[in-house]
Amino acid sequence: MSHYECAIIGAGNIGLAIAGGLVEKGIYTPGQIMLTRRHDKYLQPWREKGYGAGSDNLAAVRQGAVIIVAVEPAQIDRLLEEIAGELREGRHTLISVVTGVSTEHIRDVIKKDVPVVRAMPNTAIAIGQSMTCLCAQPADRTALEEAARLFRAVGQTEIIDEELMGSATALAACGLAFFMRAIRAASQGGVEIGFHASQALRIAAQTARGASSLLLENKHHPEFEIDKVTTPRGVTISGLNQMEHDGFSSAMIKGIVTSAEKAARLHKKQND
Repeated sequence: MSHYECAIIGAGNIGLAIAGGLVEKGIYTPGQIMLTRRHDKYLQPWREKGYGAGSDNLAAVRQGAVIIVAVEPAQIDRLLEEIAGELREGRHTLISVVTGVSTEHIRDVIKKDVPVVRAMPNTAIAIGQSMTCLCAQPADRTALEEAARLFRAVGQTEIIDEELMGSATALAACGLAFFMRAIRAASQGGVEIGFHASQALRIAAQTARGASSLLLENKHHPEFEIDKVTTPRGVTISGLNQMEHDGFSSAMIKGIVTSAEKAARLHKKQND
């Protein structure tokens, strides 16, 4: 029987991004990761790269140590009931990246004393640039620290209280799409003022990278950096004020709050 360091059950977009990021950063080799999904024909390109791949979740758990569950919220209870009999105390750590499903709920379903960690990465994990929020119950602190070590290799991590995991989904996971949309809007503006589409997108994306890098490196508030590029009656402040008149900040805030509210009720609604 083969043995894997990590089994990713539900290898869709986020599961595959995790796998790719962990290999890219040298945490595991492809041969140390087992991927499963219902229609495993979609895993053929990954199989050709050397990953274990299939549709047998029970075999993946039997052969794995770190079990990452990356299915849809509506599927998790059925999956947990399926694999519970193969989970072994002292061998397995269960990491869930499923939106809206608490560690307490997972424990209630599996009825096993294995460490349970919740993680909320985003798809930038595939290139080592994820923002991953993590939490666990106090008894699972060691497993939480080990999970943080894994995800730290593929981006930034933040350990948070579990009550904030729905908010983390909105800000860090959904947030990736929000910032993509902002970059798209900037590039469209660039086309309107004369750049070719490819030029505008490259300029907008690199400018966004520079802005975020300034904040992360200098650890300043955004307004501090904004003040450096605004002058009285200047070009920048005119553009900023027009965006605010049209509700730029308000729209972003409302979008994040809306996503957080939906994340909080997602699993509950599907199980009512």
